[in-house]
Amino acid sequence: MRQFRLMSAAIVLAALVMTALPTFAQTRPAAGAPARPAATTAATPSPAAARPPATNTGQPAVTTAGANLAGKVAIIDSRAFGDEKEGITRVVNAFKSVSTQFKPMGDDIENMKKRYEALVEDIRKTQQVAAPAATQQKVEQAEQMKKDIDRKAEDLQNAGQKRLAEVLGPLQEDVFTTMQAFAQQRGISVIIDVSRMAEAFVYVGPSVDVTREFIAEYNRLKPATASAARP
Repeated sequence: MRQFRLMSAAIVLAALVMTALPTFAQTRPAAGAPARPAATTAATPSPAAARPPATNTGQPAVTTAGANLAGKVAIIDSRAFGDEKEGITRVVNAFKSVSTQFKPMGDDIENMKKRYEALVEDIRKTQQVAAPAATQQKVEQAEQMKKDIDRKAEDLQNAGQKRLAEVLGPLQEDVFTTMQAFAQQRGISVIIDVSRMAEAFVYVGPSVDVTREFIAEYNRLKPATASAARP
């Protein structure tokens, strides 16, 4: 059986962390009207938002899916591992720990963005009556603020991705080991991760998809603890 990797789950989690970061317009502020940063929402990311619709809504109880798969191929969707309600608890906790760790940096960037927007609005309101030199000084100040925001956002992205890799690395290996035993116990010869090829499958019977069964088995064998949230 080929080695299973948790890369798709890691990619999903990384993407979710990145969506929490402010994004900004790249246009340099003009002398009369600095560019506004793109609107962002400083919400706590949720892994559940990244999970695609279930392959088959009539899926039976998780304890029966692998019963008739002896010597056959099964599929699994590793994107479901990060589902906040139905995913692997240790993966969800790892994601939450990273999100919590970098929240202060995200809040700081959001506050800087608000100050930038207030300065841009002030320039817009006063540029017709203020002295050109005063307006230009504010424009230069806004430009520097935007550079600082962009730099901090990039630092947050890089640090967040690095930390995610550190946290998910041990989990990736543990999930693979557990999945090997899961397949062997059920006589499954091959497990295909469909996270990157879901559109290639026109139909998948519920007895072939072992995603929920594996998640339930992993959570049973490896229950999360308080320390698991901070690997």
